[in-house]
Amino acid sequence: METAKQFSVQLANKPGRFAAILSSLSKEKVTIRAFCVMDCGKRSTLRFVPDDAALARSALETINAECDVTDVLMAEVPNQPGGLPRICQRLAEDHLNVDYAYGSLSGPKGGNLAVIKVNNLGKAQRSLSDIGPNHKPVKKRPGRRPAYAR
Repeated sequence: METAKQFSVQLANKPGRFAAILSSLSKEKVTIRAFCVMDCGKRSTLRFVPDDAALARSALETINAECDVTDVLMAEVPNQPGGLPRICQRLAEDHLNVDYAYGSLSGPKGGNLAVIKVNNLGKAQRSLSDIGPNHKPVKKRPGRRPAYAR
């Protein structure tokens, strides 16, 4: 598990705008590790995690694209049923909110990564430190109650 810099760029919903961003990143030799695009009417939000944040910022500046940069969690998701729910359940048990999440293009050794924006990055890293691809779920963690339980 690691943290990474995520870039958020507001795009006009016009043909070629997304392609222009991708071309600019490509010219700077930036590899996109994960991305998502969300439609918001006349505008869209592109969120992506580059392999090199400094090069990505430079590429965006060359085309005058404003961006916000946020730290996100890159969590390895076991490639098995229940892998992602297990991660989300652990975060909920530790009273961490998932603001949003999306998947990666590829993870280490071709595995899966989830890009997760949480309200407390350090606490989330500690919470998920023992979850890995071969982790067996624990039925109940003593002394904890899920935030959503009544």
